[in-house]
Amino acid sequence: MKILAEKKALELLNGIRNSFADDVRMNYEHRAKSCLTCDTPGACCLDEHFVNVRISRLEAVAIGGVLDSLPIERREAVIERIADAVERFGLDDRDHPLKTYACPLYERGTGCLVHEKAKPLPCIQHACYESAADLPPDEMLDRAEQAVHAVNIRTYGGPQPLLPIPAAVERFARIRQSS
Repeated sequence: MKILAEKKALELLNGIRNSFADDVRMNYEHRAKSCLTCDTPGACCLDEHFVNVRISRLEAVAIGGVLDSLPIERREAVIERIADAVERFGLDDRDHPLKTYACPLYERGTGCLVHEKAKPLPCIQHACYESAADLPPDEMLDRAEQAVHAVNIRTYGGPQPLLPIPAAVERFARIRQSS
């Protein structure tokens, strides 16, 4: 198998994300309450008993790229929140895949820091739907995640572990830290 350059893999990941987001937006999102009118913005992202999103190495690298573009003070604050989440919620232990956490990528007043360029697929799919019948089908997310998995294999030469967002970003993202 020919290894795929990480830069090309990130482009493929972006295509998968955009296609998935377009499908959710066009076919399902209109049935959900808008985040813009939510009485408790970010509550779902900051609920340490709810968030259980796992991402791959390539997704963590994409998130790291977004964080790299932040002004240094803000980037350092996010890196600190990521490290705190890993420690506080025990996310470096792969033996507990059901652990939940508050997402350190969400900022009150701003929203998701990676929304436009690196938001994970489960986060794209999430919304406040009135009825379970209105939700995007699980198979849709499964197909997109399988496509991401295939790109990870082609990029890194084998399957990559799915880790909680904070642990994956801390482990795989190439975030420049100031000295």
